[in-house]
Amino acid sequence: MVLNYIWIAFFLLAALCALIQMVFYGNTTVLTDIINSTFDSSKNAFEISLGLTGVLSLWMGVMKIGEMGGVVNALARILSPVFNKLFPDIPKGHPVFGNIFMNIAANMLGLDNAATPLGLKAMEGLQEINVKKNPQNASVASNPMIMFLVLNTSGLTIIPVSIMVYRAQLGAANPTDVFVPILIATFFSTLSGIIITSLYQKINLLQPVLLATLGGMCALVAAIIWGFSKLDKETMDSTSTLIANVILFGIIIAFIIAGMRKKVNVYDAFIDGAKEGFTTAVRIIPYLVAILVAIGVFRASGGMDLLIQGINRLFELMGCNTDFVDALPTALMKPLSGSGARGMMVDTMTSHGADSFAGRLSCIFQGSTDTTFYILAVYFGSVGIKNTRHAVQAGLLTDLCGVLAAIFIAYLFFG
Repeated sequence: MVLNYIWIAFFLLAALCALIQMVFYGNTTVLTDIINSTFDSSKNAFEISLGLTGVLSLWMGVMKIGEMGGVVNALARILSPVFNKLFPDIPKGHPVFGNIFMNIAANMLGLDNAATPLGLKAMEGLQEINVKKNPQNASVASNPMIMFLVLNTSGLTIIPVSIMVYRAQLGAANPTDVFVPILIATFFSTLSGIIITSLYQKINLLQPVLLATLGGMCALVAAIIWGFSKLDKETMDSTSTLIANVILFGIIIAFIIAGMRKKVNVYDAFIDGAKEGFTTAVRIIPYLVAILVAIGVFRASGGMDLLIQGINRLFELMGCNTDFVDALPTALMKPLSGSGARGMMVDTMTSHGADSFAGRLSCIFQGSTDTTFYILAVYFGSVGIKNTRHAVQAGLLTDLCGVLAAIFIAYLFFG
């Protein structure tokens, strides 16, 4: 229901902004820009789905091998003590825990191409549980689905390789200087997401297992920060890329070996899973078209520009430092479009300089959260969820926490 209102709001606000553009600014081409954006966004949505087809088929095929080889079940048993607390509605030891872990691990390593199909596989497992518990109302998002999506939208990433590459290409003196700030901001965003969603779902976080796990995560992040801080730029880039690729290929080999041990026909298992990937890619097209067209119309109407100008004026009247406002387009675009936010980040670094405060902050924004509406559209669309309950609110509140953390940390490191 919330997504419905937001979708309508994009178009109504775009109409209002277009009227303002024509009446007050004399922009007579704004309606042409809006109509062109609907075609461009529709095409983009289809191309994204088409681009996902091969990757979805590959990783869903690999996951099918892992399922039949018993790897996913083994991961589920190992993670049960923690995940049973965060996802109390999932039966203990359910294989979907393994899929959830694989998705989170891929996100942490910055392996976006692998994370999406793994996440969609997890959503299919969560929907199977949802259908069994609510056969008459299976189009309503369950609590585990929402918790899982918020963990995705919080954007926990340990190795932001792509951001450091963009900084190097745009002439940053030290492209890796945003590494530690991004790591701190994205970790804070994820913790905020867990707390916010737990409040919605009345999950008690003061349980020994959860406290120990969150404490261990804090220690792990601290160790990673310390370890990478000892490396120079070239070594950091090559090491992080090597680690990510070794883990990714290691997963594939481990699943194949597990399938062989279980005497599974690995090839046939892969084909069965790949077929599911193709079907899923086709199924998400309408949902992607809907959300990307709405976002494109709002951008083309000048709504984003008016919003930034209004925010800048507001903080000026309050007597606050407005250095961060030049980087806000990246933060505001990130929940809507990953490629759009990436474009905003590059534009900010190009306009203000890669080593400017705004340039660095835009990079921290890019790395601290994920594309909330894209994830909601793709993941919920893949299993036919129409009532998202508190998923949008929890996701956007998590984004807000990530943005505030990014601003604070940017002033701490670079202000």
